[in-house]
Amino acid sequence: MKIGFLSLGCPKNLVDGEVMLGLARDAGHDLTTDSSAADVLVVNTCAFIDSAKEESIDAILEMAAHKRDGRCSRLIVTGCLAERYRDELKREIPEIDAVLGTGEVPGIVDAIGNGDPRPAVGEAVPLTFYGKSASPAIPTYIYDADTPRLLTTPKHFAYVKIAEGCDYTCAFCIIPTLRGAYRSRTHESIVREARALAERGVRELLLISQDSTFYGIDRRERGALARLLRELNTIDGLVWIRLLYLYPTTITDDVLEAMAECEKVCRYVDLPLQHAAPDVLKRMRRPGTRQTYERLLSRIRDRVPGVTLRTTLIVGFPGETDADFAELEAFVDDIRFDHLGVFTYSHEEGTRAYELPDDVPPSVKRRRRHAVMSRQKAIVAAAQRTRVGEDVRVMIDGPSPEHELVLCGRLEGHAPDIDPQVYLTDCDPAAHAPGDLIRARLIESRGYDWIASVESPYPPGSHPNRPV
Repeated sequence: MKIGFLSLGCPKNLVDGEVMLGLARDAGHDLTTDSSAADVLVVNTCAFIDSAKEESIDAILEMAAHKRDGRCSRLIVTGCLAERYRDELKREIPEIDAVLGTGEVPGIVDAIGNGDPRPAVGEAVPLTFYGKSASPAIPTYIYDADTPRLLTTPKHFAYVKIAEGCDYTCAFCIIPTLRGAYRSRTHESIVREARALAERGVRELLLISQDSTFYGIDRRERGALARLLRELNTIDGLVWIRLLYLYPTTITDDVLEAMAECEKVCRYVDLPLQHAAPDVLKRMRRPGTRQTYERLLSRIRDRVPGVTLRTTLIVGFPGETDADFAELEAFVDDIRFDHLGVFTYSHEEGTRAYELPDDVPPSVKRRRRHAVMSRQKAIVAAAQRTRVGEDVRVMIDGPSPEHELVLCGRLEGHAPDIDPQVYLTDCDPAAHAPGDLIRARLIESRGYDWIASVESPYPPGSHPNRPV
């Protein structure tokens, strides 16, 4: 059958979707990007905050219309929304035929079925749950290097999930409930997958989990992440290795040393800190204070010269006062992050924070978010003025969707999709393929993005992460 697949949410969810696509392909099904031509439609959902849930519901309803009015005979919902709201989905959207939670990824082939005939109009078809019951046990599944997987990212980069689940109890977060306890993949499995991806032409590897610096701790393997980085650094074909989603209590010196010493490991620290005011951090059940965060960030900058720092923050958490917010603003001013994102707090049932009154009005949340982002924009503008004329390394991502004679690329300090881009003008797009590394000169900043000119390819024997 022809399978149409839509994946929403974070890169961790994307990897689950790629595994399901690989399993479906190996089972003999064809894949299509045209939802109107699909026999089976799969929506891989997110349910982290309200906006993500709304996006997932809208996508399900859009696909349900294809089942009512088009060729589709089966609608499957997977991922975090399916894990969190199984009964509600069954009750509210009868077009859904099967629901697979986050721990039931291998069930996708059974859920697709074997081309059963479409039921007659009005015929009752029971909703199928895969697992022991409609509310199965906490997920324990994680894929490995032998699991079929079909990449949906551009060919030159890929995400590799090094672990699944989370052992923390952050008050605002539902992830431990949806994805289970932290469980690391084996070192050997990750390295085998990385080698296979490099052989397929992947140039940039993005290592992800709920807390990537916790890797190996659940297996009582001290120093596991640093050893993993050093071995990945030896793989031919890879150029950049990027760590995403770190945690303030698990960033160790050996990881920072590996980042500083390994030529392929990007000097890039993605460290969601959420807040800086001590009372808010305590209610969030987050470790540390503004002072301990400042010491940590100073240590990172000392140990990894030229490092790019990225964080995310939450404003409007229950009980956040004007004084708390002022401390957060001062923290942002003092640290001067390279990249920063701000979420307004979403009051989610099933979290510990749901027991607290959601007492910061939505208008105040929005105003506070705007205030932090305005400060960040000024910080970035000031930093970018000092870099005009600098020679940099750029990885080509491909032609700009806005202009066929402009190429898009990224610096070592830019992760795909979440960070700014570099636009390369006055160049021959046909001369540079996605994944190529070129030398460019920064000409001008526009907002968070850069305009640059192509200078030259890399000399033989040089490496893009270190001075030529």
